[in-house]
Amino acid sequence: MNETVSKVYIAADHRGVGLKLYLIEMLGAAGYSVVNLGTDNPDVMVDFPDVADAMADAIGDDTHARGILVCGTGAGMEIAANRHRNLRASRCSTPTQARDDRFHDAINVLALAADDIDIEIAFICAKTFLESPFDNTERRVRRIQKIS
Repeated sequence: MNETVSKVYIAADHRGVGLKLYLIEMLGAAGYSVVNLGTDNPDVMVDFPDVADAMADAIGDDTHARGILVCGTGAGMEIAANRHRNLRASRCSTPTQARDDRFHDAINVLALAADDIDIEIAFICAKTFLESPFDNTERRVRRIQKIS
């Protein structure tokens, strides 16, 4: 486990509930402090922009917190999250993508597509995202500052 991650916030809309609950269980077993921001009922429709808003509020200015957002396609969560200045989200479907997006772009939110990803691959993507460092070189920091 990467000790620099203070908390892992996780949230989903109604289509992402099953994958979210699986990830909570698996990440908790791996030793992460996981905070469930909801929703937990797949039968109650929830709009993904509201979920991304809750994630932005939860992470706030905590530079050591990370978030995982789950919806059917992953794209809605990614788009909604990136409207917040404190979130840098990427929809990832492979561990390599999660590692590279963290390393190059300092993503602090992983967006997952519940309809398209195997749950075990999703867990590996999440762990890779949480364990991967950001390449804190001048050029990458400069770029992050420009979008923040």
